[in-house]
Amino acid sequence: MLKKILQPYDVILASASPRRTELMKEFGVQFSVHPKHIDESFDPELPSQKVAEYLSEKKARAFSGSELHTNTMIITADTIVTIDDIILGKPKNVEEAKNILQQLSGRRHEVITGVTIRTFNKLKTFSVVTIVFFKELSDAEIDYYIENFQPFDKAGAYGIQEWIGHAAIEKIEGSYFNVMGLPTHRLYEELISFAKA
Repeated sequence: MLKKILQPYDVILASASPRRTELMKEFGVQFSVHPKHIDESFDPELPSQKVAEYLSEKKARAFSGSELHTNTMIITADTIVTIDDIILGKPKNVEEAKNILQQLSGRRHEVITGVTIRTFNKLKTFSVVTIVFFKELSDAEIDYYIENFQPFDKAGAYGIQEWIGHAAIEKIEGSYFNVMGLPTHRLYEELISFAKA
């Protein structure tokens, strides 16, 4: 159904995330991948739950008017992980990854993905929140995960689809795919609504 609705569009996924690409492929929609590298800074006064939407929209607006044809549809996304309203970014090294995972150990945290759909004359941004519960992680488990999976490109220093998702996550409340980086159920509904509007 979605494939037929989006057929008139040249769909562009503006993301470097291989996980988002994989999830988009499972929709059966034709699309190309053209990430835009932007300055990901934001106003520190911005509420944490709004940061993912802000960054997603910033990525979509990075496309100039000349890059947007009447049939172009841009899809961008940004995922953040928060605990106690503090945003945990992507770790730059082993030490930062270990520190982040120690903070998540035995705690609940939120994963928020902001998504923007943009065409020549329309723009829609939304976000989805998933609550994730981690078991207590030993130092040996944290070291094993970092050494074997090197989660330096991931918000919150982990990927739910990897070993840590099987071994450490006790439960989630909300969309599993949102934690992977793309809330597919909500995106599906939004794309249908957007294309029909």
